[in-house]
Amino acid sequence: MNTRFRDTSEQDRPLATRSRRWPVLVIAGVAIAAAIALLGGGRVKQMLSADAAVSAARLNIAAVDIGPLTRDVAGEGRVVAAQSPTLFAPGAGTVTLVVRAGDPVKQGQVLARVDSPELTNRLAQERSQVDALRADLARAEVEARQQSAALQSAFENARIDQQTAQNDLARQTQAFEAGATARMQVERAQDALAKAKLALDQAAGLRGLKTDSLRLDVQAKQSALARQQLLAADLERQVTELAVRSPVDGQVGQLFIADRTNVARDAKLLSVIDLSALEVQMQVAESFARELQPGMPGEISGNGQQWRGLVSSVSPEVVNGEVAARLRFDGKQPEQLRQNQRLSVRVLLDRRDKVLGVARGSFVDEGGGSHAYVVRGGHAEKVAVKLGVRSLDRVEVISGLAVGDRVVISGAENFKGAERVLIAD
Repeated sequence: MNTRFRDTSEQDRPLATRSRRWPVLVIAGVAIAAAIALLGGGRVKQMLSADAAVSAARLNIAAVDIGPLTRDVAGEGRVVAAQSPTLFAPGAGTVTLVVRAGDPVKQGQVLARVDSPELTNRLAQERSQVDALRADLARAEVEARQQSAALQSAFENARIDQQTAQNDLARQTQAFEAGATARMQVERAQDALAKAKLALDQAAGLRGLKTDSLRLDVQAKQSALARQQLLAADLERQVTELAVRSPVDGQVGQLFIADRTNVARDAKLLSVIDLSALEVQMQVAESFARELQPGMPGEISGNGQQWRGLVSSVSPEVVNGEVAARLRFDGKQPEQLRQNQRLSVRVLLDRRDKVLGVARGSFVDEGGGSHAYVVRGGHAEKVAVKLGVRSLDRVEVISGLAVGDRVVISGAENFKGAERVLIAD
């Protein structure tokens, strides 16, 4: 019989061995925190103080400096004739074209003829009326002379009768004083003289009134004849203008009708291009057009050459947000230019040598150009600015920025209006 002694082996439990790594982890964490505090504490502070963070690769930054600022308008223009009159039908009728498109013409040369039977017949009628009125005037003048002669004869007879009566009265008076005749004879001679004087006065008055009446009648017929002559002359002018002539030396441009076409009065017939005076027309944005003025200098280039130009006119009409402006050549007109030929055009609006400014970017249009983001110490800070004149590549700074300031000129839309933005490398 084996006797077994009880011991404590069944009561003991193995205990889990504690890991000895946790002190290492604690020490490492403390070391990392210390390193961050020593090396990157400022950066963390910046991140915590900024409203947002944007990568520098998404931004375009330019420095504020003092330099020249040139404001100009550049674009493409086309050659047009300074004078390109369009000719219209002077009357209704059938048009016969004498020239073709592209033909060279001289001033006064017949380009087309309009056959208008209506105008021709009216002219013949009015000329006939002129002849009739001229005959009436001649008849009135003859009649006036006849009546004037008759009135003058009556006046002279009355004057002679007065003189006879006056002489008879003198004889009767002398005979009465000599006792050779009765007083009654003297009184009869006095009455005869009074009647003769009255007849003379009436003849003189009638002659004056009738002469005035005849003169007015002749003047009326003269006025009628002159009026009719003017009417006939106007019709002659219209018939003469049925031969459409070139107003300038140049070249036939576009034909708006076919030959032997029946047209109405004032219908478009053709255009003539004066190639001796060419201009370049360009389309300018409405915002720049307000500053364009006739006489401004410009540059015209094409075919490997460059010419000086001057703004000759600016259209008062805006079409699709653009205004048509024309430049003429300053000096001798270049040769071998063609209608509608494309040329490059540049108009100088303003030039200043020393202007505080910065490169132009999208920040000019954002918020109306009232603020900009200035890069300082790794941050972009929003500051209020006032901008002045603007060119294609530069904008004037009136206030809010100084020389050397670095401005975010594009990409600021990523800031979403934040006051302070961290710029990450």
